[in-house]
Amino acid sequence: MLFFAVQAFTLGAGTLEDIAAALQVGNARELAKHFDSNVDITVYNKEEMYSKTQAEMVIKDFFSKHSPVSFKVIHKGASSQGSEYAIGTLVTSSGSFRTYIYIKQKGSAYLVQEIRFEKD
Repeated sequence: MLFFAVQAFTLGAGTLEDIAAALQVGNARELAKHFDSNVDITVYNKEEMYSKTQAEMVIKDFFSKHSPVSFKVIHKGASSQGSEYAIGTLVTSSGSFRTYIYIKQKGSAYLVQEIRFEKD
């Protein structure tokens, strides 16, 4: 049984909801649509800066090893400078990951600057 919970966000509401939905189903391509030209990705304490294309491949590889079962936002916040973050739990076939998502407004769009997956 899949469990899906996405809460509304203030400024980047559609963006963070779309990101959460992509995490829920393990869709790296949909997630990458919201990436900035460079994205900081951390998996298991290994932090790297990737181009948008590379980042999509890294996330796709992560999802192939850890197939998502559910994603739930547990905390969110925003700054007056046009950035937002969400912290959630990604339950996968191989365990749970505390997931951090940081987005920033660039023009009229909100783009992912950083994603972290930390084993729970």
